[in-house]
Amino acid sequence: MFYFPLPLAHLQDFPDLHKTLTLNPIPLTKNKIFLWSITAALAGFLFGFDTVVISGADQKLQALWNSSDAFHGAIVMSMALWGTVIGAIFGGIPTNKLGRKTTLIWIGLFYTVSAVGSAFANDPYMFAFFRFLGGLGVGASTVAAPSYIAEISPAKDRGKLVALYQFNIVFGIMMAYLSNYLLNGISENDWRWMLGVEAFPAILYTLFVVGVPKSPRWLINQGRKDEARGILEIINPERNTDELILEIEKGNAESDANDSIFKKQHRFPLILAFLIAFFNQFSGINAFLYYAPRIFEEAGLGESTALLSSIGIGVVNLIFTSIGVYLIDRVGRKLLMHIGSFGYIISLGMVAYAFATDWTGMAVPGFMFLFIMAHALGQGTVIWVFISEIFPNHLRGSGQAFGSSVHWLLAAAIPSSIPFLFSTIGAAPVFGVFTFMMVLQLLFVAFLMPETKGVSLEDLSKKLHQN
Repeated sequence: MFYFPLPLAHLQDFPDLHKTLTLNPIPLTKNKIFLWSITAALAGFLFGFDTVVISGADQKLQALWNSSDAFHGAIVMSMALWGTVIGAIFGGIPTNKLGRKTTLIWIGLFYTVSAVGSAFANDPYMFAFFRFLGGLGVGASTVAAPSYIAEISPAKDRGKLVALYQFNIVFGIMMAYLSNYLLNGISENDWRWMLGVEAFPAILYTLFVVGVPKSPRWLINQGRKDEARGILEIINPERNTDELILEIEKGNAESDANDSIFKKQHRFPLILAFLIAFFNQFSGINAFLYYAPRIFEEAGLGESTALLSSIGIGVVNLIFTSIGVYLIDRVGRKLLMHIGSFGYIISLGMVAYAFATDWTGMAVPGFMFLFIMAHALGQGTVIWVFISEIFPNHLRGSGQAFGSSVHWLLAAAIPSSIPFLFSTIGAAPVFGVFTFMMVLQLLFVAFLMPETKGVSLEDLSKKLHQN
């Protein structure tokens, strides 16, 4: 930003200078909004990194502490997942009470303490405790980060900015795999380095997020509209700030202090949040990501080929998530979900057919790559954007927490049942069920899901609460 001692009234005497000063704030504004959004979205990077980094220490920890399979799975490996579920269920409380920014700062602190504590833990119980703290950060980040980004974004760019969170999750997963590969074997306790290295991006994220502004919509909901004014002027330079504040205040005024997402007038967005989270997990995405090598070996691939195919999945996921982020504000949420639904049905149906007919070889990996493409373009890109848009400002944290809770409860339940289901009824019926669920998702997208592209959060609230 440049300041001139020349009175603004005299700028008209200098047409070129006047033109420069009136046009340049727009790209500067976009840069600021992008910087704030990518900072908040880095919580997604830590989410992805924290979730996957444990895979490099899995067998080493079981051997170190001589744990039984049941204890190792339920305590050492799964405690972070249960922290994630609890973080998602209760993440709306600090997001609404303390604010989006303050919650994001606490998330960074939880990640940092979790990484350092896990690296220095000397028994499985302390290790599980610190992993649980990291899980709380993961769950809460799925509430606070999308809510924050949605509330600082112009309507026309909101989709791609919120989708940066999903992109960072996928990027974090890739970096965790790479980090584990590079640190493997560097010392007898290489697992400590694998887990502890997360502290470095966690500290950087925490320092960066301190510098972002508070959500203006949250500030207005707290009666602090003077603080919100300056931020709104940056976010929406083309709109009259007083009119925008009045519009936000009007929406808040229509609610009461005891308002809840479970009240009748909020039933439609609640159903939307439930269904998009429900179908996200009943596509089988987490079951597949957790057990990709097992699925490939079931299809007849050797162990090394299965591992290589699993790494390829991560690369494809990152590429097509990037494409989804680019397209979401251009073609809309519904079209991406339609494309993803058709891709799901074709790929999952062919995988089910391949297992039913013992069609082994590279066919199953090929269909799985198609499945990942469909997921990355559709549900992977859309879910966090859509849930962050459909609830009114004063209930956004609670609504985001509800959608995240449905997502994470199913993410815990479905993958945990996969080994049992594969050994009892077989892989073909499992993938057949996933295929049927995606047919239902296609009907949901076609007949129930509204398009939210380019619509302000306040207008969306009015539209969805008339249903």
